[in-house]
Amino acid sequence: MTFRQLGLSIYPDHSIPQEDEAYLKLGCQYGFSRLFMSMLEVGDIAETKAKYQHIIQVAKDLGYQTMIDISPRIFDQLGISYQDLGFFDELGVDGIRLDQGFDGSTEALISYNPYHLIIELNMSNNVAYLDNILSYQANEPYIFGCHNFYPQVGTGLTVPFFLACSERFKKHGIHTAAFVASQNGDQGPWNVNDGLPTLEKDRYLPIEAQAKWLFATGLIDDVIIGNAYASEAELQSLAAVNRYQLAFTPELMPDIAPVEREILFGMQHFRRGDSNALVARSTQSRVIYKTTPNAPHDSEETFEIGDIVIGNDQFGIYKNEVQIVLEPHQDSRKNKVGRIKPEELDLLEMLQPWTKFKFQTK
Repeated sequence: MTFRQLGLSIYPDHSIPQEDEAYLKLGCQYGFSRLFMSMLEVGDIAETKAKYQHIIQVAKDLGYQTMIDISPRIFDQLGISYQDLGFFDELGVDGIRLDQGFDGSTEALISYNPYHLIIELNMSNNVAYLDNILSYQANEPYIFGCHNFYPQVGTGLTVPFFLACSERFKKHGIHTAAFVASQNGDQGPWNVNDGLPTLEKDRYLPIEAQAKWLFATGLIDDVIIGNAYASEAELQSLAAVNRYQLAFTPELMPDIAPVEREILFGMQHFRRGDSNALVARSTQSRVIYKTTPNAPHDSEETFEIGDIVIGNDQFGIYKNEVQIVLEPHQDSRKNKVGRIKPEELDLLEMLQPWTKFKFQTK
């Protein structure tokens, strides 16, 4: 089983070590276990090495898996080559992320480095880059993939492109990662920081909505906050995200009945396999609560996309069946009990036949 992680990013070239340490400790309290760093500049090599070693050791002591983003220019500044990754082993990192690719043979060769460092590849290119590397018999357990982030507004990936890129990696079983944007963080690798998401659609969304969509694709294993520093409230809300199945946090109607609340939050839901265009149906509740009364309320309005309805006493055999509205319609035999929040509406696309899902309170 591939375990899914939550991650933070820090930028030692621009940050204060004490603030980085406090951030890592706070993230650890909320179950964050992955760290992204980038090495952008190297002045005095000894000073740079000492600075990074210190914060990496702090992260290691807290249980973080640490990846460092590097470029060929940094190798030149350090006077080292890809054939000897000892410098990064001495830093204490678990892996290096190659922002720029080589010829495939090089990546495959360094995946057998004696330090057992993970070689993480840039996923944000829809080309046969990974296939080429694997064709050179790479050490696959040590090959990971991670998308880019995009500090400039308007430059993040589109959904179709993101999916196509990600599928290239996931079809090979490669461990994958992508970035979400904090609405609080103002620190990144560059002097432009409009948030650091992978997907453009995510740039201004609540952080938990970004992560829910990424996990729901089934293509992303680790979700990393791109910009520093996220607020504690954001860390808490991200930590509450179900990483292994789709979970909606609905806005409830004031008159929701106790049985309806019990049905929503107390059951494991799944969409019926014989799906239709009108509603996504979760039908086990009508069996379990077959004899439980459910009087009509909020049943005369037009139901809109994302509304959550439950069959009332007038609906015969379908009483207490849960439905999520996919097309507007009217039906007085259904009670509106809540709605999917606007920022979670794109999750409806993930409700395929037999998709397991839950409702959760905030």
